[in-house]
Amino acid sequence: QVQLVQSGGGLVQAGGSLRLSCTASGSIVRAGWYRQAPEKGRELVASITNDDSANYADFVKGRFTISRDNAKNTVYLQMNSLKPEDTAVYYCNVKMEGYFAVWGQGTLVTVSS
Repeated sequence: QVQLVQSGGGLVQAGGSLRLSCTASGSIVRAGWYRQAPEKGRELVASITNDDSANYADFVKGRFTISRDNAKNTVYLQMNSLKPEDTAVYYCNVKMEGYFAVWGQGTLVTVSS
């Protein structure tokens, strides 16, 4: 059964850090983290390919890091120097071997000023 479980997130003060995790039920081919702020569309934050090539949206470059642990079928998003405008629901999107890409359940990140 294809399943993603997200963890992490919560409330943090501006300048703080959080780490999000996304664990898949199978081997991850590629993955991405997206976010959706209130009354805004979903936007790509970072992505990672099967050869660990990472890409970042300009608004998180130098602050966020996407990584993966293949042994744990898990993708991470380390978020540093958080800003109030980073407040959003964060979703992972994962392509596993043999399956279409699926979305995680989302996790709320709130950054207070």
